[in-house]
Amino acid sequence: MSFDRDEIERYARHLVLPEVGGPGQQKLKAARVLVIGAGGLGAPALLYLAAAGVGTLGIVDDDTVALSNLQRQIIHDTDAVGRDKTGSAAAALDRLNPHVAVETHACRIAADNAAELIGAYDLIVDGSDNFDTRYLVSDTCFAEQVPLVTGAVGRFDGSVTTLKPYLAGEDGAPLPTYRCLFPEAPPPGSQPSCAEAGILGALTGVIGSLMAMEAIKEIVGIGDGLVGRLLLYDARAARFETVRYAWDPANPLNGRRAR
Repeated sequence: MSFDRDEIERYARHLVLPEVGGPGQQKLKAARVLVIGAGGLGAPALLYLAAAGVGTLGIVDDDTVALSNLQRQIIHDTDAVGRDKTGSAAAALDRLNPHVAVETHACRIAADNAAELIGAYDLIVDGSDNFDTRYLVSDTCFAEQVPLVTGAVGRFDGSVTTLKPYLAGEDGAPLPTYRCLFPEAPPPGSQPSCAEAGILGALTGVIGSLMAMEAIKEIVGIGDGLVGRLLLYDARAARFETVRYAWDPANPLNGRRAR
């Protein structure tokens, strides 16, 4: 897979990195990444993945751009208000890097389309904002054997982890699933929505960028990923922490009584 002159100049800072170089940039160009949600987390993730030269980016979102989104969803602008988020995001990515192919899916990911959508990509970045979607995406990624980078944000805090539970760890035990980390969703109504609780806009930039970073590391094969580790960020304290989690034999996906 070759690069034209524009690409060589565009990715020059990657190409001189020994950990990336030409082979790593070729992996990025060959990669197909699906980003679920073109909102607070998906917006910075999409921008940095496109800037990095990921060859094909898929976007799943069934929403339209609202004025209240623009405080944090930086892939959209004022002129995009009322437009489908997938179309608005695709136009922004084309302006940023025309070498990236963008596939839009203006729909909500659901049980009847999750396998088809996820199975068509090499890696999934989940920026959804509810536990039902996160469980669906993580379960489907397990079934389709596709790596998943997933993140979440609160008012002033966020988290990121990577999941590859279809593989085994060095000890021979399966790698943990999302259900090992969160066996059950919080009770309905216990978690206020972004509209109800508010959110610091720049926080989504921090977490979304970290998600893009972990995706790029997975594609290129550099550094230590976040499998079995939940990276936590407290914006008010300006503090990062890492919590380790492991395979739960009771989980329903790859546990001892998997169903």
